[in-house]
Amino acid sequence: MKVIAITNQKGGVGKSTTAYNVGAGLTRKGLKVLLVDADPLGDLSTMAGYRELSEEDLQLYDVLHGKPMSEAIHKTEEVEIVPSDDFLSIAEIDLVNESRHVLRDALKGLQEQYDYVIIDCPPSLNVLTYDALVASDGVIIPCQADYLPLKGVARLRHTIEEVKAKFNPGLEVMGIVVTRYNDRRRLDQTVRESLERGFSGKLYETTIPENKALAEAPGAGQSIFVFSPRSKGAKHYKALVDEILEKGEG
Repeated sequence: MKVIAITNQKGGVGKSTTAYNVGAGLTRKGLKVLLVDADPLGDLSTMAGYRELSEEDLQLYDVLHGKPMSEAIHKTEEVEIVPSDDFLSIAEIDLVNESRHVLRDALKGLQEQYDYVIIDCPPSLNVLTYDALVASDGVIIPCQADYLPLKGVARLRHTIEEVKAKFNPGLEVMGIVVTRYNDRRRLDQTVRESLERGFSGKLYETTIPENKALAEAPGAGQSIFVFSPRSKGAKHYKALVDEILEKGEG
């Protein structure tokens, strides 16, 4: 089982969209995939069709407080997911004085059930992100083709190195995917070139374009592959999934 954190401390870069569509894309390849929503905003859960969780629905908050992960897994027509909502933000306070192994320990019982676990992290370098990085084998970083997200990637690299040194020596950056990319804009090309220089060999060839269907799919609770299978968004996310698998990093 390979655990992959999808993270960038800058919001609005397509982080949850990438987590959901990579997870759905891997599932469509016949692989067993579990999505874990570690973001209190709950965008990944919304994409999976969970607009509102009831008190009876176990979620990641309950897992971080001792409930078995297996009891919090929800199944939809497309994916299997451990959902979250804003209640998870309370866990940030509760976990401050805990070890950084809570999420990693919760995943141990699923080793034989899944090929991949995809964790959608918060858009900040907080306790939940730290726990996700400690639990992960690799990191995929979505980065919008703009200067502010580019700065965030540089800070994130420092955090990843810190987690490697203190808690998880096997953690590696699997790749960076440029999102909302327009190859006709000079800025987009410049940002991509900067990422290539800063993370030599780690930049995915596949870029994710601005795409109306990608923006609309979450409202339908569907992956781009179901919502608009012939769209540019579906084509590019399929290519990204293929690239991840071809490199043997997913």
